[in-house]
Parts: sequence; structure tokens; C-alpha cells
Amino acid sequence: MSLRLNCDLGESFGSWKMGLDEAVMPHIDQANIACGFHAGDPLVLQKTLALAKANNVTIGAHPGYPDLVGFGRRSIKATAAELKAVVHYQIAAIDGMAQTQGLTLTYVKPHGAMYNDMMADSAVRATIMQAISEYHRPLVLMLQSTPQADLHLQEADSIGLELWFEIFADRCYDDDGKLLARTQPGAVHNKEKMLAQVKQLKEQGTVTTVSGHILTLRADTLCVHGDNMDGVNAIQEIRGLIR
Repeated sequence: MSLRLNCDLGESFGSWKMGLDEAVMPHIDQANIACGFHAGDPLVLQKTLALAKANNVTIGAHPGYPDLVGFGRRSIKATAAELKAVVHYQIAAIDGMAQTQGLTLTYVKPHGAMYNDMMADSAVRATIMQAISEYHRPLVLMLQSTPQADLHLQEADSIGLELWFEIFADRCYDDDGKLLARTQPGAVHNKEKMLAQVKQLKEQGTVTTVSGHILTLRADTLCVHGDNMDGVNAIQEIRGLIR
């Protein structure tokens, strides 16, 4: 199994520091960069793009709900038209700033509650897929790999959208293939469990759920969160495992 390594970055805001972007960027393949709605600001976005360019890292938009206070982790009810506009606005912002630095935006990975809603609600997923497919040039959608991957591929193929399936190195899985809620004990793995999950995924194409079930999941890219210190400390070892 060939895997790329991705991380959510650019999530600082003003004087508020989030994540360890400088420590992470040299070791990843893909940077999911906040677009200003759940985190990030114009200067942070500009600096994060420059950091990605210096490390030859592929860049992706990381749009979220307009919820700075809740860090985009609270669902917001929106019409399909509103959701499309929110997604297009954020993609366009990072796309324009990337082009200014001679960079090309390649993909989109929704953040937080938007990501979770996309995975749980077929109507939200269809709207986000349509928003990305209707952008003025092709972009790839990154979404969580689950046992429903074949269905998600069919949904995307019907509108000409390419998908990259994502697995999480540092998150525990529920039996249905979803991520265990952060409010639950053991939702975020320590370094030992993280490395074991990555090794199992690489060698067997599976993950072990919270209750011990084995799930087979397809994967194109592996996420490590830059706000998880264990993940940051393990990132070089994870890169070695997936290479």
C-alpha cells in the first residue's frame, strides 16, 4: 500500500498559536491549509503557503464552517446554496493566494464538523462534491475511508470528481468505520498506538476498532494532526513506516 502523509496546518489566528507547522512541514507530502473560516487569517495563510513551497509540499484547501469560536467543530445548518458558497469562497481565497506565490492548489479536505457532516449525511456530501466539481478547474476531494468507499466512488464518478481516501494515524476507529468522537476516552492515540495502527494499515490494509473488530479500508493518504504532540513527535517514524 502506497501512502502519502497529510496534516492540517495554518490554523493559528492572530496572536493565537495552533499547531507546530514548522516542525511538521518538512516531513509531510500534503498540507491541508485552513482558509480563514474555522481558523487561520490572511497572514497565516500566506506564511503557511510559503512554508509549503519551501518544503515542496502539495497544498490543499481545508475549508470549514464559519465558526472561529468553536474551531469549526460545531455543525451549522445551511442550505445547499449557502454551503456551496461557503466552500467556493474558501477555495477561491487559498487558490488565489497560492497562485500569487507560484503554487497550484490540488485538492480539498473539509474540516471538523463539515467533514463529519459530509461523511454522515449524503445530502451534505452531495453538496460538497458538487461544489468542488463545479469549481472552474479540476480539484480532488479528500474524504475519510470507510466500508462505504465503493458507494462514495460511485457518487463522485457520476459528476466527474476524483477522490483520495484518507486514513487517520492518531485517531481511534468506531466499529462502523467512523472516528471515535473526541469526547470518548481513547479517541486520540498515544505514540505507541499510533505507530501500531500505521504499521497494521501499511502491512495488512486494516485497522482495529475500539472494540477489537478488524476493518479493511482503502487508503491513499494518511493524516497526522499537528495539534497532537504525540503525532508530531512520531511523524518521522510514521514517514519511515509508510515508505
